[in-house]
Amino acid sequence: MKTRVLFMQMSFIGLSLLMISGCKSKQTKTTDDAMKIKKEIVGLMDGKEVTLYTLTNANGMIAKISSYGAIVTELTAPDKAGKFENVVLGFDKMESYWTEPYLSNCGYLGSIVGRYGNRIAKGKFSVNGNDYVLAINNGPNSLHGGLKGFDKVVWDSETFTNNEGQGVKLSYFSKNMEEGYPGNFTITVFYTLMKDNSLKVDYDGTIDQACPVNVTHHGYFNLSGNAKTDILGHEMQILANRYTVVDSTLIPTGELRPVAGTPMDFNTPHTIGERIAQVDGGYDHNYVLSDSVMPLRKVVKVKEPVSGRIMEVFTTEPGVQFYSGNFLNGILTGTGNVKYNQHWGFCLETQHFPDSPNQPTFPSTILSPGQHYKHTTVYKFGVE
Repeated sequence: MKTRVLFMQMSFIGLSLLMISGCKSKQTKTTDDAMKIKKEIVGLMDGKEVTLYTLTNANGMIAKISSYGAIVTELTAPDKAGKFENVVLGFDKMESYWTEPYLSNCGYLGSIVGRYGNRIAKGKFSVNGNDYVLAINNGPNSLHGGLKGFDKVVWDSETFTNNEGQGVKLSYFSKNMEEGYPGNFTITVFYTLMKDNSLKVDYDGTIDQACPVNVTHHGYFNLSGNAKTDILGHEMQILANRYTVVDSTLIPTGELRPVAGTPMDFNTPHTIGERIAQVDGGYDHNYVLSDSVMPLRKVVKVKEPVSGRIMEVFTTEPGVQFYSGNFLNGILTGTGNVKYNQHWGFCLETQHFPDSPNQPTFPSTILSPGQHYKHTTVYKFGVE
């Protein structure tokens, strides 16, 4: 999900950066010789080192994860011939994530967004009788945590291995009133590259004051491999019977409308491009998967017919935002010198619904002291 957000007030970030020459790297041994973890220092932001981790599982699948923005910069998966290619949008060089033209055309590529992923109407909400005001960075609304959300900070990071695979643990302490949100909030994200060619994302957070929280992964996927083509020919299946109707600024009206008989219905597979012209602006909508947090279950399946790659999405969350890359415009040149034109990637952001703090009929996003913010999403890759 994305609109063309101009972060004019974000230019100060670029001034705070110093690149470290002669990057250091080291290999971390694991219990399986075919499973590897590489650690590389790639820069300095706000006085903290930026680390890029490269995880490789026994099948040869690779995930690259940065401590800046908790970004998945690269993720490979095999096609039907067994060839591994990158299936996410990103950049070859880490500095591209914190310099122009990315800052002025930010797509949140592969990052963790928060405190509140998606939109909050007019940047305002109330909790326990107290009113709070957020930065307006998306038309009249606040989007993805504000001017400097979780996608633009350096997370504390360390590696781990377990019986599922190997991964990176990333933690961030968001201070009281950071970007206008109340409470000291500690969030930890665990990325696990699993033995079955899945990327698992676990979230765990605590807070000392009540606050709406909605943290998600904003990866852009393209299963053609190395972004050879746009994503309009991908076959999409979303197991949801309703979606949240939105106004012209993409804020929910409160209506949960049935998808049956509309171009929003992906209960049976359709290519993304088949009916996209019937959807004003393209797909950028929250699908209602359930009325509350659920056990982990499959909610989406995507297939790219030429490569044979499939991606299945499992989540515990009640919603998923399907975004068809409508505002990619060719300004950003990504991995392999590929221009990211319109519809060159799609997002499936597992989440609570947009603007939930102002929508009393939606599942609550308020996290209170003593509670744990927990959810899990798995992106599983295979071939057909």
